[in-house]
Amino acid sequence: MNKSLLIVLCLCSASVMAEPEPPDTVLAIEDKALGVLDESRDYVSRGFVDVVKDIDRFFGSERNFQESNDSVLQLDLTRVSGYTGTRQVVLAGRANVHLPNTERRLHLLIESDPDKNLTTDARPGQAALAQNTQTPSSYAAAVRYEKPQDNRWKFSVDGGIKFQGLSSHLFARTRAAYTAKLDDWEMRFTETPFWFNNLGLGNGNQLDFDRQLSEPLLLRASSYATWLHDRQNMDLRQDISLFQKLNERSALLYQASAIGASQPQFHSSDYVLMMQWRYRLHQEWMYFEVSPQMHYPQSLAYHPSPMLSLRLEMLFDKS
Repeated sequence: MNKSLLIVLCLCSASVMAEPEPPDTVLAIEDKALGVLDESRDYVSRGFVDVVKDIDRFFGSERNFQESNDSVLQLDLTRVSGYTGTRQVVLAGRANVHLPNTERRLHLLIESDPDKNLTTDARPGQAALAQNTQTPSSYAAAVRYEKPQDNRWKFSVDGGIKFQGLSSHLFARTRAAYTAKLDDWEMRFTETPFWFNNLGLGNGNQLDFDRQLSEPLLLRASSYATWLHDRQNMDLRQDISLFQKLNERSALLYQASAIGASQPQFHSSDYVLMMQWRYRLHQEWMYFEVSPQMHYPQSLAYHPSPMLSLRLEMLFDKS
């Protein structure tokens, strides 16, 4: 009995004397496990961001033009028929060239009608506003200072001269963009304060929410607001867009839009339903698109007014 009792006491003593696993080791294991999860999340996030960038570049969006790290030249030939369409072919273009020996912080900008596309990432002559497509009446040259982008912020300042006939006028604008990941959504807020001699002071805001529904489908909800000090008016717009990639050369855009203003009172000036088929004609720089649309303008008591927009676009960049 004494021998058995001695054995039990020795085992209990060994159990008590055994040191627990160091807390640092446990934390290291937890950190490693969480690190694996972070890597998976970062991989998914990078993949989602790449999808958004590919869509924006394929459709020649303003975001792609403004934030490309390489020089970009974009030329558009557009013809609109139907509701208020002029049926004339309109040529518009712009260039964003980073200057050498400036670490890509200074850019030279050349564009047409800079005061008509002031505030948002909606591209000039966007299909849902195609009734406003007209021959450019002015051209501009500007120098942009661009702050190196961090993980979430992008900031730039432009100063330039607008040429209209024999007259020339100065203008200035600033663009700040913030991007954040919210679970399955990517949120992006863009603000653009500006000053033009013919418009005065103003400010534009855009809020985007992107979500990838599946590999070929991307959903985007966009809200726009443009405020003009001299007119004390705010132009408003809401878009719900669905991008569908068909193959490596073509894609579809389905979009519903509501357009309005705050003066003389808040009202809706137009509702738009549209579809846009975009096809890459040659290499990575020539695109053709067809956009049938149905407008419901206030000026026509919201009666349906069909429109058709055709566009040939040449997009030159490093790709």
